[in-house]
Amino acid sequence: MENFKKFFMKYLHNAITISLVLAFALNLIIETLARHSLANGFRFFLDSPLVFMYNVFLIFLTLSMALLIKRRVFVYVVFSALWLTLGITNGVILANRMTPFTTKDLAVLDDGLSIVTNYLTTTEIVLACGGVVVGVILIILLFKFAPKKKDKINYKKNVALFLAITVGLIGATDLAIKTKVVDTFFGNLAYAYRDYGVPYCFINTWLNTGIRQPADYSQDSILSIFDKGELGDENYAKVEMEDDGKDHPNVIFLQMESFIDPTLVKNVTYSEDPIPNFRALENKYSSGYLTVPVVGAGTANTEFEVLTGMSVKYFGPGEYPYKSILTEETCESVPYGLKSIGYSTHAIHNHRAVFYGRNKVFANLGFDTFTSIEYMNHVVKTPKNWAKDFVLTDQIMDALQSTDREDFIYTCSVQGHGKYPTEKVIEEPEIVVTDAPTEELKWQYEYYVNQIHDMDQFIGQLTERLQKYDEKVVLVIYGDHLPVLEMTEDDMVNGSIFQTKYVVWSNFPMKKIDKDLYSYQVAADVLDRLGFHMGVINKFHQNHKDSQTYRSDLKKLEYDMLYGKKYIFNEQNPYKKINLQMGIKPIKIKEIVRIGDKLYIKGENFTEYSKISLDGEILKTIFL
Repeated sequence: MENFKKFFMKYLHNAITISLVLAFALNLIIETLARHSLANGFRFFLDSPLVFMYNVFLIFLTLSMALLIKRRVFVYVVFSALWLTLGITNGVILANRMTPFTTKDLAVLDDGLSIVTNYLTTTEIVLACGGVVVGVILIILLFKFAPKKKDKINYKKNVALFLAITVGLIGATDLAIKTKVVDTFFGNLAYAYRDYGVPYCFINTWLNTGIRQPADYSQDSILSIFDKGELGDENYAKVEMEDDGKDHPNVIFLQMESFIDPTLVKNVTYSEDPIPNFRALENKYSSGYLTVPVVGAGTANTEFEVLTGMSVKYFGPGEYPYKSILTEETCESVPYGLKSIGYSTHAIHNHRAVFYGRNKVFANLGFDTFTSIEYMNHVVKTPKNWAKDFVLTDQIMDALQSTDREDFIYTCSVQGHGKYPTEKVIEEPEIVVTDAPTEELKWQYEYYVNQIHDMDQFIGQLTERLQKYDEKVVLVIYGDHLPVLEMTEDDMVNGSIFQTKYVVWSNFPMKKIDKDLYSYQVAADVLDRLGFHMGVINKFHQNHKDSQTYRSDLKKLEYDMLYGKKYIFNEQNPYKKINLQMGIKPIKIKEIVRIGDKLYIKGENFTEYSKISLDGEILKTIFL
């Protein structure tokens, strides 16, 4: 017993030993939460011991701060709480979507909080808020009452030791990267977290942002991407905002939330085909698989790729350009390109305008107008409180009729959004799941397929209206990503969780050409068929997609246009921010009537989101 006491006092009471043991335990908890299984947490340690211990080293460094502070217990508890918060948050997020928690999620925290009631019950929200409050109180009490180290700290020795640990971690990181124990490029964020560990990947999403400058970046390397004269006589791209005078079709891109072909999921069967309208369209019109950059979430990144022709693959892991560079820079896009030949440009989304910062970003992408749910009436909601997509038909028709010119309309749907309930919600579903691996999955799939069945009916309604429209229309329909359901490559008939489908419909004859595309290629492909070759990225995809340096050249162009010297534009950004108009129809006040102590405001195009302000104060407003 005496020997054990000596051993404890010498080693287990030592700050380095405590930090190391605690770091190991914390990492095991974090990986267990990520994998939703203690057995899988241990399996990660046994299968990838070097990766696991490297992540332990990362946590160990933060706990080693205790060497420099007398309140060691306080340091251990605070840093342990921070790491556990990361683990718990990541575990909760992975229970609701298929991509893990990143520092970039903090940039969209306000968006997440705005839809939290769609994912968590009131009880869960109250418990979470109560947990935060209790945690803060405990930390304050801990700081005040936690025991201090009684003897003096040998700062000379401990600072040297802490610096040695830091240098050791830097060396271990360099060695781990060189030996491919971990990687700095995450082609698939979910797989990276699984293979390289949560702490390392989370820190990577913090430190690795934007597009790194290519090693051979120069004016010559940028201009040499294109053939001589391809960009014009002066060998750099010009943007001339003037109508070419030709008669062009209206172009509509319809991005459908979580819309896939559910019959591609193995081991789940249905009473009937959930998407008969889309199925008929893909059999008759140009179609194929569309490889998107995200799975289960990240709508804005598929949107970014489609509208700009740029790949988010070259940005930091988990980064949303909508929340970083596009808040301050304009960006070449399909809207800007079509505006240069006389098109009007419109965006429509049956959700909040501020979601992903679209109310600001769309002005930097060349849109003239943006109609969000705040400017829509007769909105019907799903049982999970998402707007149904039928409301979009009239919004699209209004946009088409709002100008005498050709129109480009980008529409983003929302009805198919998760979270999907694990119990029966729809009493008399049109589509019944006849077989599924588990009872919970049965109800999740049944809810999901009935939502996309509704969305499919909306597609049928929209194409019927557009077929009768007296102007030419091209409609590109595609899903933004897979739904938040338990899916792996093995569960999919096509062997991919990054593929949705697309169809190019038109109300005039177009040759059916089936091909598989990436989301950053689809706009260039459609515009090429329409004879549109404006814009650097558009022209690059159309003329150089078979080049051996295709992807490295795309990265160079993205860097040059967004972060570099803009050599491709003769060092001057030609795209000016648009004065974005919210809504197609102007809101008008025609009459104000006072009855008693109430004001009745009469006018046009009010919605239930409309508010009245007086002298800067928003008044209590009731929409009649």
